[in-house]
Amino acid sequence: MCAMSEAHSPERFLEELRREIPSLKIIHKERDAFSRAIDLALRVLTLGGQAEYVSRYTTVIGTRIYLPAGWDARSPRDRYVTLRHEAVHLRQFARFGLVPMALAYLLLPFPMGLSWARARIEWEAYAETFRATAEVFGLEAAKCPRLREYVIAQFTGPAYGYMFPFPRVVGRWIDHVLAEIERSNASP
Repeated sequence: MCAMSEAHSPERFLEELRREIPSLKIIHKERDAFSRAIDLALRVLTLGGQAEYVSRYTTVIGTRIYLPAGWDARSPRDRYVTLRHEAVHLRQFARFGLVPMALAYLLLPFPMGLSWARARIEWEAYAETFRATAEVFGLEAAKCPRLREYVIAQFTGPAYGYMFPFPRVVGRWIDHVLAEIERSNASP
């Protein structure tokens, strides 16, 4: 097996994030009462559709990264890509503030069904997911139909409270991001 580039080390990336955000805290969801309460609320609100909040999803609130159960079992490269996504959210919280970010993410214009603000916040982070995937695994991995389908499902399904019910719009956004990545990779 090839050695992983130090540039793609999740531990090194976390160190960089800690320098950028000194108050950064890492919390394991399965040991956190607040995360378990959110998990229960999401299960109720989505009628069981979002049943993996603690077990699968990484979350950022303010300067805290909440890691899912099994985080350490993920490959280092997968953890790195996820942390790149979450770093976008850390910077969004720093830019907008905890309360405005939380209100926009949770309520605008609606808590479920059409949450345009949540979709915009996540679009910025998922663009980074595509960039990090291309950087770590190659452009073909970023263009993989499974990744595309996964991201569309995240926007249109229960994972984020059915935040954006327009799969074609999400698909066009993905096309735009991938074209941008291709252009930047083609540049000298």
